[in-house]
Amino acid sequence: MTRTATINRNTNETKISVNVNLDGTGKYQIDTGIGFFDHMLEQLSRHSLIDMNIKADGDLHIDAHHTSEDVGITLGQAIADALGDRAGIRRYSSIDLAMDEALTKAALDVSGRPYLVWQVNFSGDKVGDYDTELFREFFHALAHHSGITLHVINQYGENNHHIAETCFKAVARALRNAIEPDPRMSGIIPSTKGTLNG
Repeated sequence: MTRTATINRNTNETKISVNVNLDGTGKYQIDTGIGFFDHMLEQLSRHSLIDMNIKADGDLHIDAHHTSEDVGITLGQAIADALGDRAGIRRYSSIDLAMDEALTKAALDVSGRPYLVWQVNFSGDKVGDYDTELFREFFHALAHHSGITLHVINQYGENNHHIAETCFKAVARALRNAIEPDPRMSGIIPSTKGTLNG
């Protein structure tokens, strides 16, 4: 069974198209019009091994908020759709990820119950031209629309680029582990409740 999905989202603020293959090799084609955000999404794809095609046309003449949030919404919906009933997955994962002086923990539960804990502080308002507050907006939208409980905790770091990158890479690696098929749970919903969709 192929775990793929395509989602399109069109509003007065953005036009987003996302295609994912959860069983890919981390290939990506990403164009949001926001250089640093593209760079972070490329890390998310490469280190999760989820193939991602993301095209976004947003109201960047205002700012990057709507585009960042709507990409998170659409990517989350695509992941949820591709996961289906979530049978046979490992479900849980956590990882501590280092990049130079920065260390970030990501822990997640592919539970069907969306939640975000975001304990990440930046020393500046921007990384390049990108507002650092928008990282939380993206991950909140991603967690909510994929049905994932997600905790991201930056334990320390000095360089804001490194802090942001460890967040994306840590989430990617945890997501990769959690959505991988568990050979001991083939076809079985990893829950005593019998469902992972709410």
